[in-house]
Order: sequence, then structure tokens, then C-alpha cells
Amino acid sequence: MLTLVALFSGALFGLGLLLSGMMNPDKVLGFLDLFGQWDPSLALVMGGALGVFAPGYWWWRKQGRTRCALGDALPEVPAARFDYKLTVGALLFGIGWGVAGICPGPALGMLGSLQWQAGLFVVAMVTGFWLVGRWQKG
Repeated sequence: MLTLVALFSGALFGLGLLLSGMMNPDKVLGFLDLFGQWDPSLALVMGGALGVFAPGYWWWRKQGRTRCALGDALPEVPAARFDYKLTVGALLFGIGWGVAGICPGPALGMLGSLQWQAGLFVVAMVTGFWLVGRWQKG
């Protein structure tokens, strides 16, 4: 059951990314261009997602529930910790997002379009995951 819910949720998320324009690098770059031709529509997408999620999560927690609907424990929110790993990671993510107009979720969805840019991004992303894993073990 968990696999089916995960598959459905992922497909619904991907459809939302597609319909919202988050898989279009030009639209994303327009959102990030605060001092040029700024396109605020993605802020509405993000706000809409929070507007749907936040009240349900708040209500669920207010009921005293500590497990999700399928029975797994809800993760605790860790204490905020700002260190060099977070700062470097955020900088690399932001630079990559600003240069390419692609972030990990939409990149995976874009693979279906067979655009070479999406393939290159995913290869770079997986390489980055691998390098971080090696770095943390070292």
C-alpha cells in the first residue's frame, strides 16, 4: 500500500510541477530575475502548495497525532543549525538553480522530455550526491 501511495503522490507532484511551469527553465529563471522581467507566478504556486499543506498538517498535529495516515511516525523537526555545510550547500544549490533554471524535482520530470539539459543536470546532481557521500565518509 505504501508503494502505491508513494507512486500516486510522486505522479501527482510531477503533474503539479508540469502544470505550474516549474519544469520550464525559462519560467524559473524569470522568477529568479528580481531586477529584470520578474515573473511572480511561481511564488503563487509555492504559496498555493503551502496553503494546502499547512492547514492539514496543523490540524493533524493538533489532534495529537504522531503518525501519518499510513502508520509511519511523523519526523520531528530538527533544531535549526546553520553551519558551513548548510551554507555551502545552499550556495551551490542557489547558483545551480540560477544558472540552469532547474532544481532536482523538475529535473527528474524533465528526463521524460529527452532534453539533453535535463540529462546533464541529473548526471551532475547524482555526481554531486556521490561526492558528498564520499566526502562525509572521509
